[in-house]
Amino acid sequence: MKTEIMERLKNGCVVSCQALEDEPLFGAHHMAAMARAAEAGGAVGIRANTPVDVRAIKEACALPVIGLYKKEYPGSDVYITPTIQEVREIAAAGAEIVAIDATDRPRPDGATLAELVERIRTELPEIGILADVSTYEEGVRAMELGVEFVSSTMSGYTPYSPKLEGPDVELVARLSALKRTPVLAEGRIWTVEDCRACFRAGAFAVVIGTAITRPQEITKRFVAASRP
Repeated sequence: MKTEIMERLKNGCVVSCQALEDEPLFGAHHMAAMARAAEAGGAVGIRANTPVDVRAIKEACALPVIGLYKKEYPGSDVYITPTIQEVREIAAAGAEIVAIDATDRPRPDGATLAELVERIRTELPEIGILADVSTYEEGVRAMELGVEFVSSTMSGYTPYSPKLEGPDVELVARLSALKRTPVLAEGRIWTVEDCRACFRAGAFAVVIGTAITRPQEITKRFVAASRP
């Protein structure tokens, strides 16, 4: 199954269908509709947050889902599927792949990344693991743990990673050049050219979120550009 999912994602665009509680499109029914629209447009997969949204999307479309569960714990900056409990809930909702924070920051339950990966392998061997990293070193460590995918998702979102206006193409290129683990490009991919640049850098697939699925942010960019 994992090999089949990899082949489906290869050289394609994954659409991240997520909305925060204070956004107009918040709600599983909206995200399911967004996923159907992405599927109709040729997306090869969906990235979705929370078990509720993952379950609704799996019922609405046939694409593989990269699931995550954003949950904040006191004293920890790690919020993307931070513990094994969130992984269990995402797996139970039907996601084929779970995205986890794979940065160097301390996890809320004190587990190391290696310990979390081992628990997933033991308890949920059928689910693939995508490691969201912010630096080259984090990507290499995740590869050494044998995850199915590494993604540049967290670049720019940790204090020690570069703050860029566009995607971290250099990170994608360096990790892809290792030819060890499929690398997904994600983060600040606003244009078709951004997407092409990531594929030229060696990305296995490209994940696009805000530029497609957050109309309020898209509108803000156009409004800002129209002002003198």
